[in-house]
Amino acid sequence: MTKKGSEFPLSGFKDLSPLKIEDYALIGDTHTAALVGINGSIDWLCLPRFDSGACFAALLGKGDNGYWRLAPEAEVIEVKRRYRPNSLVLETDFVTEKGTVRVTDLMPHRSENASIVRIVQGITGEVKMRMELCVRFDYGWIVPWTFQEGGHLHGIAGPDSICLDTPIDTHGDHSLTIAEFNVTEEMKVPFTLSWHPQFEDVDCAVDAEAAIDATDLWWRTWSAKCTYQGPYRDAVMRSLITLKALTYHPTGGMVAAATTSLPEQLGGSRNWDYRYCWLRDATFTLEALLRAGYREEALSWRDWLVRAAAGDPRQLQIMYGLAGERRLAELELDWLEGYELSAPVRIGNAASDQLQLDVYGEVMDSLHRARLSGIEPDETAWALQRALVEYVCEHWQEPDEGIWEVRSGRRHFTYSKVMAWVAIDRAVQAVEIFGLDGPVEHWRNLRNQISNEICERAVDSKRGCFVQSYDSNELDASLLLIPIVGFLPATDERVLRTTDAIQKELCEDGLVMRYQTCDDDDTADGLPGEEGYFIACSFWLIDNLVLAGRDDEARNLFERVLDLRNDVGLLSEEYSLVSSRMLGNFPQSFSHVGVVNSAFKLAHVLGLED
Repeated sequence: MTKKGSEFPLSGFKDLSPLKIEDYALIGDTHTAALVGINGSIDWLCLPRFDSGACFAALLGKGDNGYWRLAPEAEVIEVKRRYRPNSLVLETDFVTEKGTVRVTDLMPHRSENASIVRIVQGITGEVKMRMELCVRFDYGWIVPWTFQEGGHLHGIAGPDSICLDTPIDTHGDHSLTIAEFNVTEEMKVPFTLSWHPQFEDVDCAVDAEAAIDATDLWWRTWSAKCTYQGPYRDAVMRSLITLKALTYHPTGGMVAAATTSLPEQLGGSRNWDYRYCWLRDATFTLEALLRAGYREEALSWRDWLVRAAAGDPRQLQIMYGLAGERRLAELELDWLEGYELSAPVRIGNAASDQLQLDVYGEVMDSLHRARLSGIEPDETAWALQRALVEYVCEHWQEPDEGIWEVRSGRRHFTYSKVMAWVAIDRAVQAVEIFGLDGPVEHWRNLRNQISNEICERAVDSKRGCFVQSYDSNELDASLLLIPIVGFLPATDERVLRTTDAIQKELCEDGLVMRYQTCDDDDTADGLPGEEGYFIACSFWLIDNLVLAGRDDEARNLFERVLDLRNDVGLLSEEYSLVSSRMLGNFPQSFSHVGVVNSAFKLAHVLGLED
């Protein structure tokens, strides 16, 4: 994609106004990730893990909260950027009046310390370049002590240390480290920023060109394992690469997004930390990985799930840290003004303490899918499942906070009850299909009891469709999952009416809201303000249309949603039709899981698989 300089701030380095969310691209090393702006600025980077404190936090504040910009000093006429094919190596071409220069960005796949490699390459003419580096540890709060030693720039504060390796001379200017240099055709200038614990003495020198070649080869080798050969393969492959980049390699846990506090409404307070692993993502993620041939990743995710969920079922959480951490205390960082003044900026997530009964069904379904795919069960998995099912048997009739983590009090959410049914159903199937032991008759009876209650109390008597919670009349996009999880077929009259009602009341231009956030002057979820259209929900609608035999409609909607991707194929959590821009944390794994799963379903029913 090509963009003109007038579309965003590229007039030298005078304007550091925030970019749109879609103007960022992701680079990562399967331990952490960075967001690279189309203006050449890295405005978000957490080290050494996804959920660590950010050393570049300008995304959520100002320039003095940390960034690393590398771009022409003169005005940029246009920008062209792309990932290398089947890779996470990013190339950005800056076109100026005097020439064109390319900046290649990546994070080498690693087993130890993190680093970012940036190479400036002259394409045509001669271009004067400028580098500005502002490191601020702990989300833009801590100013490091910087010094030159051994030909490298070092920055140290507390437990963190960074090192800049480059052949170009740098100098300090107040809070910045600056370099200015000219690049001519075919000339290459490398920069490598490495992190390590400050108590370790490491070699900062990096062969940047070798790192690029090795990283590109690693990603292309990984991508070659993909078994999908149907339509939209480029979109599927980019989504799979993004999911891999958002996976914490040491444990197999996948974060929901690389960022925190990107708003669901510009200027609003619906700003949450998504750098954690949600149990409800497991079912859909496993489906995507297994279908695409990534058995190793699916196994790692399954193993992470079993370890995280292990213990007393009463203490099961909806989300965990990358290694299964349970304490995710929510804090507000008052020194950051928020993305486009969307405050507060939060780290941690208080929703981890909520009761959400649906996660029991999602864990059971995930482990069931793993068995069906031939993944050998963990020796503790069935014992864990028995304990989870027993908890569901005792507590399924209780109200909870529901799939969307509302803060308006507990209710009898329909989706939570459906997933309680799923938990019991998968236990029954474990006995019937795999011969595992359990009180199957008791489970069958309970499964029928839950089903009868849902169909009695969760269906609007006037419209004949399912509703958000018992005895209410509100709709909820999670109801689209009823046929997807197998509670009822998509052709059931109540399901068809639900799909139609959601299309009429929660949809606009093919995009789906989770639910109505406001009812007159009151909030429906205990939170102020509104939000955008939730991208994953559109994929659930697509899947419903496929299951109902409405193939052409499904395909048109799928292509409509693909059009929301930015120029390098990434999706955020939500989208605003009012401002025609992305909202929410970015890139969002749930959205990219939807791309993969819906593409597979479409390819199958339309007979388009190779």
